[in-house]
Amino acid sequence: MSQNDLDNANPTIYEVGSERPVLPEEEDESVTDKIDTREVFDLIRVINDPEHPLTLEELNVVEQSKVIVDDDANKVTIEFTPTIPHCSMATLIGLSIRVKLLRSLPPRFKVDVSITPGAHASEEAVNKQLADKERVAAALENSHLIEVVNQCLDDQKRKLG
Repeated sequence: MSQNDLDNANPTIYEVGSERPVLPEEEDESVTDKIDTREVFDLIRVINDPEHPLTLEELNVVEQSKVIVDDDANKVTIEFTPTIPHCSMATLIGLSIRVKLLRSLPPRFKVDVSITPGAHASEEAVNKQLADKERVAAALENSHLIEVVNQCLDDQKRKLG
């Protein structure tokens, strides 16, 4: 993709937070510990942006303050903020977040992913697509689209970058 094809050719890059230390009780398989906000944020912060060789955290698309986890109610809610109000990659970013969480969290969790209110010109349409289970399932059957999502979720891309 050339610079002219990018929605946001010169995004602002933000400082990333530190890695969360793993506590001994978290490594003890005999202890059932609840999934918390930081654990979910750690899953999505490293997702690669579809346009840039940067993570969603580096672009401030995802923030820990916009991750809500209710382990007792089996619910995870994520709001993300595209880098520009007319970002054409917003649906793909939301889909990547949803897929990462569906692959990583226990199946008991209901995952809601949406755009931060007021952050995108087509916020309502994108949120409707991301909330539609049938549309998401159909998208994941599209081999090209799932390949792009998998590139966003590829840890090796980031390590080699």
